[in-house]
Amino acid sequence: MDIFLTNNLSNKKEHFVPKEKKNVGMYVCGPTVYDDPHIGNARPLVIFDILFKLLKNEFPSVTYVRNITDIDDKIIKSSQEQKISTKELTEKVTSSFFKDCEFLNCENPTHQPKATEHIDLMIEMINDLIKKGFAYENNKHVYFEVKKFPDYGKLSNKNLDDLIAGSRVEISENKKNSEDFVLWKPSNNDEPAWDSPWGKGRPGWHLECSAMSKKFLGNEFDIHGGGIDLIFPHHENEIAQSRCANDTKVFANYWVHNAFITMSNEKMAKSQGNILKIKDFRNKISGQIIRLALMSAHYKQPLDWNDKLLSDCESTLDKWYKVYSSDFKSVKVSDEILKPLYEDLNTPGYIANLHKLFEKANKGENTDLFVSACKFIGLMNETSEQWNEFKKKRVFVTESEIENMLGLRDKARENKNYKEADRIRDELLDKGVLIEDKDGKTLWKFK
Repeated sequence: MDIFLTNNLSNKKEHFVPKEKKNVGMYVCGPTVYDDPHIGNARPLVIFDILFKLLKNEFPSVTYVRNITDIDDKIIKSSQEQKISTKELTEKVTSSFFKDCEFLNCENPTHQPKATEHIDLMIEMINDLIKKGFAYENNKHVYFEVKKFPDYGKLSNKNLDDLIAGSRVEISENKKNSEDFVLWKPSNNDEPAWDSPWGKGRPGWHLECSAMSKKFLGNEFDIHGGGIDLIFPHHENEIAQSRCANDTKVFANYWVHNAFITMSNEKMAKSQGNILKIKDFRNKISGQIIRLALMSAHYKQPLDWNDKLLSDCESTLDKWYKVYSSDFKSVKVSDEILKPLYEDLNTPGYIANLHKLFEKANKGENTDLFVSACKFIGLMNETSEQWNEFKKKRVFVTESEIENMLGLRDKARENKNYKEADRIRDELLDKGVLIEDKDGKTLWKFK
């Protein structure tokens, strides 16, 4: 069955045709491990995990590469603030990231290379770019000269002046032009450093993906993915340096980007103070609820994150688990059922198909097919017993549930049943809700 994907390089939905049908190559930008990943970071984890499953269903072999950025200015700053080494910080955050992936029931990619393990390849690529006249050294820094690459801006669909005006371009007296980006920079004495022809230092952020994708997928490959915020400058810079270093007209054929997760329609970001870390959900709710929530909107559309979304997804899974049996037999999911996924990863359309299958399964028809279709996208990965056990101990609570509990507490207090009122207060506290009786009203907030 044909797969269609929205290709940001053409801004069109295109029929996916791999370079080699025997082995599809996909590279997705992974985490910069300076801090624990947040829910916004979880969206590409789940979306590209589903694409990985879909590709494996269609082609005999798929090589999926997702990098780990373990050297970066943010990492250095965070390690200094925490007074620990960059190695200690990156190992701790990487370990937490792997637990997040397991919590979300994501398959392991084929390769998960670390930037620090491939510095030699980055130095080699920089040397090639200098020799070919696309990069220059100045004061122990090496920069890519953007004007030497005429196709710069094609992914963003903007000209160079527009891109520079609409972004934060690093200002440096070492550059020939303001738009040039760094390939190598010197390190201070207390910062991680590697020997290079230009002195001790470290690579620029954009370079690592070019070097590691080349190692595992070759000079040209099929799909490059990531969040929409990476289109410029990260992916634009990857294309420029890779095509110039490798003497190719193509870097990746299909560029797939997921939209942001928002809260109250504002982008989730540290500057907004609305960050929700994945690890904070691990002991509160099932990862399946998070996974279903992340695929509830089409990946190209923003997804607003709220308690109602999680509550609705929990109710859906709770309903579905009523027909689950651990002795089910895995069956092939038909193309007709999978069709929405083949049409640009239309996860809401696929979920609609799951609801139809559930209605039949609830009548005792094709239960195995329903469960198999759920498992295809990484759901129903717990037994009914595990799901029910989770429900008993879950900490997640919605605003409507809080209001209901506070209403019961008010009645208990009116009836002078203070023991019951205290029990409800303690239960809310266990669920992370602080309450305060003030001026005849009960105020509450999440702690």
